[in-house]
Amino acid sequence: MPHRGGRELRVVAIGGGTGLSTLLKGLKKYVGRQSGETAVSPITGSESARIAELCAVVTVTDDGGSSGRLRKEFNMLPPGDVRNCIVALSEDETLLAKVFQHRFEKGTGLEGHSFGNLFLAALTSLTGDFSEAVRLSSEILATRGHIYPATTADIELEALMDDGSRVRGETNITASKGRISELFLVPPGPEPLPQTLAAIARADLITVGPGSLFTSLIPNLLVCGIPEAIRDSAATKVYVCNLMTQTNESLGRTAADHIRALYDHAGCRIFDYALINRTPASADLKAKYALEGASQITADLEAIEAMAVCPVLGDYLFEDVVARHNTDQLAQDLLGLVTQAPIEASLRSPRST
Repeated sequence: MPHRGGRELRVVAIGGGTGLSTLLKGLKKYVGRQSGETAVSPITGSESARIAELCAVVTVTDDGGSSGRLRKEFNMLPPGDVRNCIVALSEDETLLAKVFQHRFEKGTGLEGHSFGNLFLAALTSLTGDFSEAVRLSSEILATRGHIYPATTADIELEALMDDGSRVRGETNITASKGRISELFLVPPGPEPLPQTLAAIARADLITVGPGSLFTSLIPNLLVCGIPEAIRDSAATKVYVCNLMTQTNESLGRTAADHIRALYDHAGCRIFDYALINRTPASADLKAKYALEGASQITADLEAIEAMAVCPVLGDYLFEDVVARHNTDQLAQDLLGLVTQAPIEASLRSPRST
């Protein structure tokens, strides 16, 4: 892999939910850095670069809560995940960003809606185009990047469960008790935005994750042309592994199992690296997740390497009410991967205790 130090990088982040918006908060700090302003990754030991272009590709299959209500009432794409990405890429702590995230707690017809969702609904109604509404909202909040819905088609998720039953709709899938075997889009084969394919083609770094395996990540890989565009891109391609397993989506699945599921749905190999947390969770956090049968994801390194993916271990756990990624460390190490030669095996070994 060529050394890309000193270049301004083009980055495409693919995902959905809180995982994608968390990652974007870290990456945006490298957009428009002044010349000579760099950071050194402790994982790679090399300087991370500046970002010349940052694009987020966001899943659009949510059918619950405020997004689901607006989707049904206005026949529009669900705005929630997109709204979170717009705010994540906006200037920190601006009043407008806070207003965008404000959720009404009362009021007939308003209760449960966020202002940002209503704003996107209004712009979609005015322009007749959800992607244009996203672009205009991004301009208003002065975001440090572009945000593209994975598709502008009206799609639903359908899951085939291990017991042979089928569950339709994202909300129903996340509430189901069975183990998901395979995921489908209904109708199948939606087209992506041309801007998405162009951004992937010219990218230096493409990330998938973190995020819910079946409801935030895989839906993007079922959009026509996106997996092939990732495969064919000359970019460094990285899977950002989740911190914990997730009820009804990934219980019992290892890091390698996550990659295998992504490959099975993409229909091709799309990763060079997998970034995996190595920081142990506290006893309290483990106990909290154990109540739902969840636990820290196992980093089965040999199985990952057997898929020709290079696992990279780092300290990415930030403990809040729930487990979150340390967005600053994550962004720094991701950019470091692009600006250095392949990592030596010794640097990939688990940290000794």
